[in-house]
Amino acid sequence: MKAAIKMAGETVRNLGFNMRELMSGEHEFEQGFGPEGTFQMQFDVRWGPGSMVEFLDPRGSGFMVNDLEGTVTIGGLCYEAPCRGSLKLDYLGEHRITYDFDFLVGDQPYNFVGQKVNIKPWNLPVSHTTCFGVLKERGSGRLVSRSVTFFKMGTLPRFLTSFRLSR
Repeated sequence: MKAAIKMAGETVRNLGFNMRELMSGEHEFEQGFGPEGTFQMQFDVRWGPGSMVEFLDPRGSGFMVNDLEGTVTIGGLCYEAPCRGSLKLDYLGEHRITYDFDFLVGDQPYNFVGQKVNIKPWNLPVSHTTCFGVLKERGSGRLVSRSVTFFKMGTLPRFLTSFRLSR
C-alpha cells in the first residue's frame, strides 16, 4: 500500500502540461543592425511546466515558470530558428508575463525578452494579447531590435485545443 501511495505521489509530482502559442507582429532593427523599416516577427512556441506541483508551489523557484521551446521568425534576420527558454507568469508581483528565450543565427547567439504588461483582471483582452519585446546579442548585450507582437484571437481555438498533459 505504501509503495502504491508513493508511486501515485511521484506520478502527480511529475505531471505537467504544455500548450502551443503563436505570437505575431512587427519589429524594427536598431541602427546598424539591419535594414531600415518594419518587418514581420513571430514566435511559435510550446510552453508548460514539467511539474504541476513545482509550478503551483509559491515557495519554490519554479513557481509559475514554464519551459518554452519552438521557433522564431524575425524578418531580415532569421526564419523559423529553433528557440528555447522560459515563460514566467507573474500575476501577483509585477503583473506581467515574460517570454525569455535564446536562439542562434549562424554562430551568433541572440536573446529575446518579451513582456505582456499591466496584467489586471479588467484588461485581460489587451494585457494578455500584446507583447513588447527586445532582441539583444547574447554575448555583448547590444540591442538589435524592438518588437510588438500579438496573440490574435483567431488563434484561440488552436491554442485551447493544444493543451496536453505531459510527464
